[in-house]
Amino acid sequence: MATPQDLKTIGVISTLRACQLFAGLPQADLEKIAAVTVVKSLGKNDYLFREGDPASGFYVIQRGAVNIHRVSASGKEQVIHVFRSGDSFAEVALASATGYPADARALESTQVLLVQKAGILQVLKRQPELALRMLGAMSSHLRVLVSQIEDLTLKDVETRLANWLVKRCPDPHGLIPVTIELATNKRVLAAELGTISETFSRTLAKFRKQKLIAVRGKTVTILSPLKLMELLKRNLGE
Repeated sequence: MATPQDLKTIGVISTLRACQLFAGLPQADLEKIAAVTVVKSLGKNDYLFREGDPASGFYVIQRGAVNIHRVSASGKEQVIHVFRSGDSFAEVALASATGYPADARALESTQVLLVQKAGILQVLKRQPELALRMLGAMSSHLRVLVSQIEDLTLKDVETRLANWLVKRCPDPHGLIPVTIELATNKRVLAAELGTISETFSRTLAKFRKQKLIAVRGKTVTILSPLKLMELLKRNLGE
């Protein structure tokens, strides 16, 4: 009969296997990574780490969601990204001696796997192909950050929201409605777009009045991707 520790290890390996970073690795390799992994539980709004904290490793989310953000000198919080079940983050900590570059806070009851720095570095020395996978994951996170910086340079919230919605349309020039399920609440999405909840809600209401979108709970339907694209182009002066 499996012991509680055996079941815990099975759960850790299952989470690692579901993470894109480790997808396709043989069982033996997953077991080596699981051996240097610690399970951590967080309540809603608990901090996993703060900017500048010594880096003890990187993380994989087993369940829940983690908000990665930085706080400006004026106290304003800017969300960098929200990671959810199966996502890995903070891999850059393995190559940095300066600590974590941002804050990480649980948005809900969350459980994460801490892949400990010292242990995983030993594994990487024996498994160099895994190091290449991790570089790919870090590149993916960097693309997300660059895309967000580009969005924040757009002139106003209306343009940023239109751009965010258009990016999620398979065919931005189509006439067929597109449904988007928001993975987070509107307050967090507003922060990702560099605004506050009230301004974000007013912009959504404006788009609804223009019959560009319909909103029901966390479901946003883009009624006409083409019309939204035309609005975006006008706002960008194209």
